[in-house]
Amino acid sequence: MSADKRLKPNPPSQVSKSGESGILNERILLIVFESVKWDLQLLCLTASLNRKLQAIAERLLWRKLCEYRAPRMVEALAKCATNGRINGGWHALAKLMFYCCGCESTRNFKLSQPRPGHFVKASRFSKTSGRSFLTGKCRGDLLYVSDPCEHPMSDKEDDLGIFRGVFQGFHRSRTKARLFQRNAELEDRVRCPYCGARVWSMSTARLVPKCAARRLGSHDGGLEYFVCVNGHLHGNCWLVPLSSDEDGGDDDDDDDDDESGVNDLDYDNRTVKTESTSSTGEEICGDDDPTL
Repeated sequence: MSADKRLKPNPPSQVSKSGESGILNERILLIVFESVKWDLQLLCLTASLNRKLQAIAERLLWRKLCEYRAPRMVEALAKCATNGRINGGWHALAKLMFYCCGCESTRNFKLSQPRPGHFVKASRFSKTSGRSFLTGKCRGDLLYVSDPCEHPMSDKEDDLGIFRGVFQGFHRSRTKARLFQRNAELEDRVRCPYCGARVWSMSTARLVPKCAARRLGSHDGGLEYFVCVNGHLHGNCWLVPLSSDEDGGDDDDDDDDDESGVNDLDYDNRTVKTESTSSTGEEICGDDDPTL
């Protein structure tokens, strides 16, 4: 073989043409992000550098970040993934984990002033909480819901709670089937803040169980939430201060019966970082404020 042919696969012009051969190597990228414990701000910056890195991030890196930050929740959600892809994309799930979407007035929920979205340093998602957002006939679905992010309002108003969540396999869920059975219409003016898809108002569809308000610490009729066609949930509620004799009660008075898989708490009882037991769900810790 001639010297020219031996050099042909790696000519100097190809190595130096863009200077990106190393950073575009997926194995190198994985090693780098593993070494920095999947730093959210660094991943946001990397994905914004060019289209090739954005494509790698959307296909691989956002999923790895989600798996690192919330392994149990992602393991459950990925069971219904197609070819490693979830509805709405891994970037949307990462944004849902770390971003409170804020709130504006809707036809079923009025505010004196809108609240902007913001990055959150830690969130706790629980499928036990999610179960409180499912009507009796939909209790076979798996839904993770965050604790509400509290926003102080004016002196004459209760504090505002903003929450978010995600369904496992929403396209085949009983909740989606119920929405179709009720001929629920998609909202014209509201979009999912995480993937941009159209949404249903669960209040308009009359699919909000009473136990959802109690789970959030709100009052009946004091909340609204939306579910998008990809299974992302976002909503808001008025947080009513509890008196000393209130204990929250039982969350399950709207049950028809318990469905298989709903009561398994294996994914719910450990925190992300310390592996310590927790009765409230999986805690997801963020970094400094990035731009998702």
